[in-house]
Amino acid sequence: MTNAAEPAYWSAPRKIACRFFVVFFILYVFLNPNGVVPNVDTAYEFYIAPFHWLMVWIAAHILHLAKPVTQFTGGSGDTTYDYLILLFITFVATVSAIIWSVIDRKTRNYNKLFYWLTVIVRYYLAITMVVYGGVKVIKLQFPGPSPDRLLQPLGSMSPMGLAWSYMGYSVGFNYFTGFAELSCGLLLFFRKTATLGAVIGLVVTGNIMAINYCFDVPVKLLATMLVVMSIFLLSKDSIRLINFFFLNKPAEPANLDPHKFKARWKNITLATIKYVFIFYTVVGNFVSDVQAMSLYGDKVKKPPLYGIYNVQSFVRNNDTIAPLNTDTTRWNKLVISYAGSARVKLMNDSSKRYNFVIDTLKHTIVMNTYADTVKKAHFTYQLKKDTLLMVSTFPKDSLRIRMKKFDMNNFILIKRGFHWVNEVPFNR
Repeated sequence: MTNAAEPAYWSAPRKIACRFFVVFFILYVFLNPNGVVPNVDTAYEFYIAPFHWLMVWIAAHILHLAKPVTQFTGGSGDTTYDYLILLFITFVATVSAIIWSVIDRKTRNYNKLFYWLTVIVRYYLAITMVVYGGVKVIKLQFPGPSPDRLLQPLGSMSPMGLAWSYMGYSVGFNYFTGFAELSCGLLLFFRKTATLGAVIGLVVTGNIMAINYCFDVPVKLLATMLVVMSIFLLSKDSIRLINFFFLNKPAEPANLDPHKFKARWKNITLATIKYVFIFYTVVGNFVSDVQAMSLYGDKVKKPPLYGIYNVQSFVRNNDTIAPLNTDTTRWNKLVISYAGSARVKLMNDSSKRYNFVIDTLKHTIVMNTYADTVKKAHFTYQLKKDTLLMVSTFPKDSLRIRMKKFDMNNFILIKRGFHWVNEVPFNR
């Protein structure tokens, strides 16, 4: 059985769709490079500025939005700006497809153009999956629950915080999802395995999209686009896949012949660039992820005094303050999860976050609220085994706080672990 030949004549709807997606995907990759090309972020910061201005102008003068656009793609990928960019891309692609269809009515097919478009799309999807998979296998994206998170009531979590805690708890689940994404990315780099990669990609990106939608993670637009790209890559094999999976009919082999240049040196150069690029993407991401382990994730160095401390005695101006649940000033717990930061839980179950700077040589602590960086509290501290004593250096309103460190292994979530045999469900 020979490979199916590329059709010499395309239907009008297929040509129009191709014209639309050529403009749409190229514009999308250009305006949302997502770090897929080396040093692209530096260039992006340079060329994206006019589009920031354009989207703000469109929002104000054409769409007449009630609120001005002030946030651009950053911590959130679902800003008003991002929706405007997607609307802009769709509009330009639609107008371009109409004009292109009028001007280029006699072209019989776009086999070569479609081939190179699929190359662009599958490389964009492949690199994104390699990046996504790498930060799960190295476990950077979803760190394990911090002391702060372990004490946080479930009802006070955001949906995204719940998702991050769910994913961060299990190293094994990170490996499972990470290797699935890595496999998808690696398969998409090569023509012969691209269809399998797109099938896996549809499942993997569909799962990412579902999490982002159902847990209000602000990367919904990108996740949806990754699903669209997976479907697009499968579209050329749609009849074969439907015959094989649903109709129990023979499926012809796909046409995997590459579109080569006539000059041999061009093909050799292109192949060399391809494998160097793949090597750079895979190895480069792995190296950067390993290096990032010292900055964030489960392997990051814990700050001094890391942990949860239960207050045993709280003395203000030589007066021992009773642990009353109605007290809004007496400390109940001190929680240190991150360097330079701490949370104080008060007796009435409210909490405050502080800048918390520890000098381990002088055994001093300087803390202040984020709202007031001028007024600072100064403490000396002593740590003996699991007992922490903090004494303020203020002559007035002095504090002497004695605390006992809590063993976090006593949390059921931490100590339960994995069991092959369960006589009864352990659901707490």
